[in-house]
Amino acid sequence: MQRRIFLKNSSLVLAAIAVFSNKTIAQLIADPAWKITMLTDDIGIFTEKGGTILFYLSKDGIVVVDSQFPDTAPHLIDELKKRSQQPFRLLINTHHHGDHSSGNIAFKGLVQHVLAHENSKTNQERVAKEKKNEDQQLYPDQTFGTVWCEKIGGEEVCLHYFGAAHTNGDALVQFKKANIVHMGDLMFNRRHPYVDKNAGASMSNWITVLDKAYSTFNKKTRYVCGHAAEGYEVIVNRDDLKLFGDYLSKVLQFTEAEIKAGKTKEEILKKWDEETEVINHYFNMISEERFQETFNLFGEYEFPVYQNILYFVDNEVHHRGQGYVYLRALGIEPPFFWERF
Repeated sequence: MQRRIFLKNSSLVLAAIAVFSNKTIAQLIADPAWKITMLTDDIGIFTEKGGTILFYLSKDGIVVVDSQFPDTAPHLIDELKKRSQQPFRLLINTHHHGDHSSGNIAFKGLVQHVLAHENSKTNQERVAKEKKNEDQQLYPDQTFGTVWCEKIGGEEVCLHYFGAAHTNGDALVQFKKANIVHMGDLMFNRRHPYVDKNAGASMSNWITVLDKAYSTFNKKTRYVCGHAAEGYEVIVNRDDLKLFGDYLSKVLQFTEAEIKAGKTKEEILKKWDEETEVINHYFNMISEERFQETFNLFGEYEFPVYQNILYFVDNEVHHRGQGYVYLRALGIEPPFFWERF
């Protein structure tokens, strides 16, 4: 039976390929993995892999916020050169992590200045020495402490530091006229964040930082997230800022309560296993017919139940893989797939 299904599906794939012209197939292969989305006439975002990049095309030069990786930054540079004849004036790093700053090296000899929080520069230098890749870095030649502002073109660009959060050097990059703030990795949309304790991170103060951002900017401000879960946007609003802060607060409260109760890491994981057994018990009570019923997943996707389950499995594998790439980019070797943190 399985062999017949495999042969049937293979035949359908081959037939589909046959009806495509060579030109169509070549176009599919040639389509870039990266994407540019304009938020205003002169401000846009670039996504490929790693943290979201924001850029500003001004008459006084190009401003870029974050740089992703050495192999993706050139894609952005090439595209921006097509859109503007102005030089690269300023590269800003929201923080030091490699998926936001290792692409700096692609701007060497192109950009006039690189700017970050003073702790971000210190962290970048420390990590580079530990990984012995100092020759692959382009460090900030300018730093700031609490606030930095400068008029560039028709915009006033301001960097704010509200304290330790994701790291101890996270900058919020505000474009006042456009009312857009790049949050770096201070904001994850529907994804659990990485908390970099080695770089002075503070989960409790992170919540305070988000509250301060909520009160500092207004209800029409658009926020650029460093990352978003599959199917969610990297552009969010004030309500999303509040939701993420509430999520961090609940995670912190749960963990602190378990630790206060004397629970060890192993006991917390054991509780997860116990709940899994309960889920398995009820799962086995579902009849096969019910798996064929249509279910509205997240209020958006109308699929049979079994397809929703397959989606969850694929999503787990996909994001576990993303997590491994992210950890290795930070110089952290993750455990084997079947082990736990």
